[in-house]
Amino acid sequence: MSITSSSFSTSYARVNQIPEGQRPEFAFIGRSNVGKSSLINMLTRRKELAKTSGKPGKTQLINYFLINNSWNLTDLPGYGYALHSKKTRSKWETRTTNYFLKREQMACAMVLIDSNVPPQKIDLEFVNWLGEHGVPFVLVFTKTDRKQARGLKNVEAFKQKLLEYWEELPPTFLTSAIKFEGRDELLAFIESTLETLDWPYAETT
Repeated sequence: MSITSSSFSTSYARVNQIPEGQRPEFAFIGRSNVGKSSLINMLTRRKELAKTSGKPGKTQLINYFLINNSWNLTDLPGYGYALHSKKTRSKWETRTTNYFLKREQMACAMVLIDSNVPPQKIDLEFVNWLGEHGVPFVLVFTKTDRKQARGLKNVEAFKQKLLEYWEELPPTFLTSAIKFEGRDELLAFIESTLETLDWPYAETT
């Protein structure tokens, strides 16, 4: 897939505010500071399409980006940032739950995992929750350019943890926003997914 156009559309505070629409959505989600914005910018080759920040918990709304005038890339708030209040975290969790369980346009969740840290309980719990509710998803390991040997070890450890619950692992991608690694593979997956959908606006050219 070639991305020929990308633009920020709008943001929503709640799922019920989002118009139904007909364009399929690929939702990006992960722990706070996992590198969502950097990955979005890498995929679209736009340095500041999604605002990056060194401060975890920056994304607080559901942000929509229109890609190729045919599908939406959805940037969801990161989970697991302890410094936010319990009330705020609860709102984010409710919003995320509502999105994945009620948003029919959601074609696939891209669950971002930091390859530089050992398997985290919160990531494993979230992935298992998606599986329990039949939500389609893939795993996208980020920051693979840092400490590659350790990163690959963490990726394998995460997979082994999942195999304690799963008979078969979901599709997995290794990415680096700095080196543009994994870009072609992710876009090819999105393109193949679009081709399987019966959407009026699922144009992959």
